[in-house]
Amino acid sequence: MTEQSNDPIDRQIDHQISQGLSRRSLLKGSVGLVIGLSINPFASRRALAASTATSSESAAFAPNAFVRVAPDGIVTVMVKHIEFGQGPLTGLTTLVAEEMDADWSQMRGELAPANAELYANLNFGKLQGTGGSSSIANSYEQMRRAGATAKALLVQAAANQWQVPVDQISVSKGVISHAASGKTAGFGEFAAAAAALPAPTDVSLKSATDFQLIGKNNSTKRLDVPAKTDGSAIFTLDLHEPDMLTVVVAHPPRFGAKAVSVDSKAALAVKGVVAVKTISSGVAVYATSSWPAIKARKLLKIKWDNSGVETRSSDEILNSFQQIAQKQGQVAAEHGNVATAMSSVDHNVQAEYSFPFLAHAPMEPLDGVLRWDQQGVYVKMGSQIPTLDQGAIGKVFGFTPDKVQIDTLLAGGSFGRRAQPDAHFAVELAEVAKAIGPKHPVKLMWTREDDISGGYYRPLVVHRLSGGIKDGKIVAWSNTVVGQSIVRGTPMGPPAGKIDEQLVEGATELPYAIDNFRCDVHEEKVGVPTLWWRSVGATHTGYAVECFVDQLLTTAEQDPVKGRLAMMTEDPRYVGVLKAVADLANWTGSQASNGRARGVAVVKSFGTYVAQIAEVSVNEQGEPQVHQVWCAVDCGQVVNPDIVKAQMEGGIGYGIGHILFGSVDMQDGKIVQQNFDQYRSLRIHEMPEVHVVLVDSTAKPSGVGEPGLPPIGPAIANAMARLGQPRPVKLPMVQSVFAYTSAAQDSQSAAVQMTQESQA
Repeated sequence: MTEQSNDPIDRQIDHQISQGLSRRSLLKGSVGLVIGLSINPFASRRALAASTATSSESAAFAPNAFVRVAPDGIVTVMVKHIEFGQGPLTGLTTLVAEEMDADWSQMRGELAPANAELYANLNFGKLQGTGGSSSIANSYEQMRRAGATAKALLVQAAANQWQVPVDQISVSKGVISHAASGKTAGFGEFAAAAAALPAPTDVSLKSATDFQLIGKNNSTKRLDVPAKTDGSAIFTLDLHEPDMLTVVVAHPPRFGAKAVSVDSKAALAVKGVVAVKTISSGVAVYATSSWPAIKARKLLKIKWDNSGVETRSSDEILNSFQQIAQKQGQVAAEHGNVATAMSSVDHNVQAEYSFPFLAHAPMEPLDGVLRWDQQGVYVKMGSQIPTLDQGAIGKVFGFTPDKVQIDTLLAGGSFGRRAQPDAHFAVELAEVAKAIGPKHPVKLMWTREDDISGGYYRPLVVHRLSGGIKDGKIVAWSNTVVGQSIVRGTPMGPPAGKIDEQLVEGATELPYAIDNFRCDVHEEKVGVPTLWWRSVGATHTGYAVECFVDQLLTTAEQDPVKGRLAMMTEDPRYVGVLKAVADLANWTGSQASNGRARGVAVVKSFGTYVAQIAEVSVNEQGEPQVHQVWCAVDCGQVVNPDIVKAQMEGGIGYGIGHILFGSVDMQDGKIVQQNFDQYRSLRIHEMPEVHVVLVDSTAKPSGVGEPGLPPIGPAIANAMARLGQPRPVKLPMVQSVFAYTSAAQDSQSAAVQMTQESQA
């Protein structure tokens, strides 16, 4: 790199390279041993520096790509999944610590650099990435084996030095001991010797009965919390480099429009503004800091080419979907004969549920820092799928992906926002950097308004259902789903002619045994960019299924819990969570005291079973007030109980906010909502009291980041029905009273005021 970084670790590496030391020699001389792995010579500077020692005597021990043991006994785990609040820094480090029999106080976690060869998500094939609630699930055995390998080598080194049999060595809380001789030592004392040993080809893992950390309450503290609490945690917005320019992009008001002409005279007159450049996604403004860039962007006069863009309103799209839902689509799953069964039922029940576009709205909007030269590209950002980002950035610059180095930083939330199959943000970051040239590192920032109005939403979806009841039993079920694919046309999309399973996941397999069943789907094209949103398909299928089965049970005059249990004949884990939540809530029926009622829902997503009961009242305006939520979760073997509970609580809060208030609306193809004053989130005083119970399980770990969300919406809706209110069929439950015209006037007034301030 030709530009000198302000990062002290980068400067350390640059100095070492300037002294004639190659990266390979640094690794060979300081790390000591890397077994069975190929280290990319363009690997992370930060990761490299962290394992660099000044002499062979103080060498770190690195038996694999995931574990480093320093001479002082500190164990650093390279965590291949981004940390944006869901807990992989702590979770994956726990797995290593368990098998090493380390003391938690000596454990550290560090985000791994972009290197799919070493750090691929085992659920994603050859991709390094985080998503689908897979961090623990795909790493469970891998990280345990990494820890067990490190322990085996340290124990062998101790046995060799003490000249005793290996089986006489014990390890407890980071101390290696030989009871007969009374000798003890820490990990660091044998790091150099262990580095010289051949790694075992196979290691045994602990039995669950021997776990000291995994699944134990209060055995581990979150590694990321102290730095986030005292402000020392580094996020992308905290970064600054010499000669760096801050960039904001003026995106088109309608998705897909292109800038055909730009009058930038007024923008360039703003003090601190350096340049204005047109890129594929809009017009970029470069400045010495964020405020002049944002001010100048408002002064741009851009003519947009709107050929072929989406010009419909969200209501028009919804009406279109509702008409399409009147007809049967492509069959996604079917058994029995729904038409025959429905011809002789006692009750034919119909329902239609509609779901709006939703923004992810994480606390930290998209941002990234990039510098480049003729040899390669160096990026720092909260990258959720580094492999895709590497490829996309490399394509912009004409580099192969291995020339694109990404250091993944902590991120302030995602909920799917950073997991872009088309790497849209990475492309934009690369284009703004390339357009200004290699002299200036760039920091690309999206504002809150950019994020909420800039697309990549949970798709708008309609479910049309019909069900038949005969002799008090649900005998037929039909569900027609109309929606937009998230991944169609991307490398992750289904083959032509095949159904996008993500659109109907949770609707094609029910928890309930129903003799006659059909789910069909219409996949529609809409000119609005969509993206995975926390719990993906289950965010709408869970609501539709659990509301409709509750409606059918009400018609059949059955208790919501007992009626569900009677139909759960295929999978006992559904029964386990439903019984557990009923016991937790002391369920005796739907009605509670003080004008409250309780609703039930059970949803499986990402391999995890979650049942919830919500206690709800309705205020004078007919709006639901959620007072308590009981939650039972079966996610297989629990690694960090407190993190699982926190993820359930977070999913419930996030879900309530969006179920009650969340909606992204369009008028004439333009997004209405711009910020949190219009895109309403749950407020702290509205958060209910949440009680979580973890169901014991010997199954392999499954996801916890997303499964807490799907049941809460239908649980609230079903409680409202028990209160005699209409079960909400069009979300959000609290329809916005925001006036489009007033918002437009406010926005125009703000722009005029900004212009006057900049001129002054």
